[in-house]
Amino acid sequence: MVKNTEINLSTLSRDLKKSPSDAVVIGVGQGTDGPVLLANPLAAKSAEALTDSLKALGVTGAADQIVRLPGLPETGAGILVLAGVGKVNAAPPAGEALRRAAGSAIRQLAGLGTVVLAFPTASVADVAAVAEGAALGAYSFTDFRSSKDGLKDPVRKAIIFTDVADQQETAAALKRAALVGKAVNATRSLVNTPPSHLYPETFAEAAKDLAKGLPVKVTVWDEKRLEKEGFGGIMGVGKGSARQPRLVKVEYSPARPVTKIALVGKGITFDTGGISIKPALGMGDMKSDMAGAAVVLNTVLALAGLGLPVKATAWLCIAENMPSGAASRPADVLTMFGGKTVEVLNTDAEGRLVMADGIVAASQEYPDAIIDVATLTGAQLIALGNRTAGVMGADSVTAALKAAADRAGELVWPMPLPEELRPSLDSQVADLANIGERHGGMMTAAVFLQEFVGKDKDGGRIPWAHIDIAGPSFNNGSPYGYTHKQGTGCTVRTLVAYVEDVIAASA
Repeated sequence: MVKNTEINLSTLSRDLKKSPSDAVVIGVGQGTDGPVLLANPLAAKSAEALTDSLKALGVTGAADQIVRLPGLPETGAGILVLAGVGKVNAAPPAGEALRRAAGSAIRQLAGLGTVVLAFPTASVADVAAVAEGAALGAYSFTDFRSSKDGLKDPVRKAIIFTDVADQQETAAALKRAALVGKAVNATRSLVNTPPSHLYPETFAEAAKDLAKGLPVKVTVWDEKRLEKEGFGGIMGVGKGSARQPRLVKVEYSPARPVTKIALVGKGITFDTGGISIKPALGMGDMKSDMAGAAVVLNTVLALAGLGLPVKATAWLCIAENMPSGAASRPADVLTMFGGKTVEVLNTDAEGRLVMADGIVAASQEYPDAIIDVATLTGAQLIALGNRTAGVMGADSVTAALKAAADRAGELVWPMPLPEELRPSLDSQVADLANIGERHGGMMTAAVFLQEFVGKDKDGGRIPWAHIDIAGPSFNNGSPYGYTHKQGTGCTVRTLVAYVEDVIAASA
């Protein structure tokens, strides 16, 4: 189902003419006094002439600006591209600035075959950022087009011009960038797939297909097993649809892991709101309500591809939330996996119901940490906007996730779990209700999920964090940087970086 778009990544340290390409990209920054040509492989006279012409050419150095010029003989390319990297201070751009500039250039140069990226890369970390940006920029989703007339194929080969091309760590950085880019792009494609084609059964099949060739085990609960074993949250949400729910467990268990991580993802393949039906306007975007499950699936597959010494398990809680004669009603009571009862006051607060089942199941395996990822609340967009995910939970996990997100170049912001929100979830007839205090609804939803986090073997609560990606998982605006329209694949990079940090800390 998911056709990955992959780019070939390599490096070059000298003589551009020996590696002919369609375009050579060099960076321009926004300086305090105007555009600044960044370090590049051009001859001194060419660089000087270009510097003198930047303003006349309309080059500003602003992020996402690219200006195409005729190629210079010394570059071996037909096109010279000036790519903006945004504001630059005394230090050269690094990290996310390079990642976004490279991704933007590759995205906008679709239709070309081979592109040389000659941004300033003084370290392997800089090369890694450029490579990752290129992998993320080289994405397209055309699976449901009857014709590709007028469509441009993404760039298939990116060569990074750098002085550290021959360092041993550089090859590993390129491999990691390619694997992480593949995971993000597979997540994007799952999110972009229409609900006519991606529903619980086919999502489970897609997980199996993506896992082929990797050292992972995939287990699928169908509706009969879910009913028999008491997964009342998943069944309660999914029973209104003719397409029955699924729970998918994806396990990566290498020898001698240094830690055990459980990832739980919301997989609502389409969310009408159920009986508490949503307005028609914008409902089509609800094909993205399974982004959390796509994220945790592809994170585990990336960890397996990288061969990291961590036991990682993804729990994909998959259902379609539809209104019908069989659907859950407001005032119904569901018995969740593990035995707690929940009064359903709003069937459009369904994500927390399927996630509760997954969190309980994950807890029973006593992981060292549980992280759940979900497009859970509209309140997340109100609090943090379209591009910043909210993270809540145990301070030890949320702080580590924030640090990993900063390193990965993703926007995540820690939010509290105020104690006064819990009483608002009290129910007159069940253990708790599925909605509570309206104000601060993102945090109220997390307080609900916290009720289902289990105990560790010593009797303490398992360290847990919840990431609400309702806004940043789906881009309804214009493309920017390495981010395309619709599915973004956000937080895959953060979770991979988090696991790497945990492993490094245990060394």
